[in-house]
Amino acid sequence: MLYDEDCGFCRWSLDRLLRWDRHGRLRAAPIQGEEGDRLLADLSQEDRLASWHLVAPDGRRYSAGEAAGPLARLLPAGAPVALLAETFPRTADRLYRWVARNRDSLGSRLGEEACAVDPSRWPRRSTPS
Repeated sequence: MLYDEDCGFCRWSLDRLLRWDRHGRLRAAPIQGEEGDRLLADLSQEDRLASWHLVAPDGRRYSAGEAAGPLARLLPAGAPVALLAETFPRTADRLYRWVARNRDSLGSRLGEEACAVDPSRWPRRSTPS
């Protein structure tokens, strides 16, 4: 999962997803890092930061609301969420876009909790090829 390391709400959300991921299927990397540069090389910096991205082991990339279904399928008991996201992809994307547009205000509602998330404590997992 590639996330905006400068966004407190993004770090907070990813922290919750990694906690949900009890089987260790996810690994986080900042969009602004070397891995983000490599995996998103075909995108402009603006497009990279316009959403979060999920890169599958086979290299397929999902971004924004499109990633909700594949992400949910990786998480314990995520199949119902995946089914909804894949059945209603436009709704999943609209919901994602709303959250992305409002991430600053959502982050400010979380206050210090969002800013206190420390990505260095997340488990390190193998790098996708």
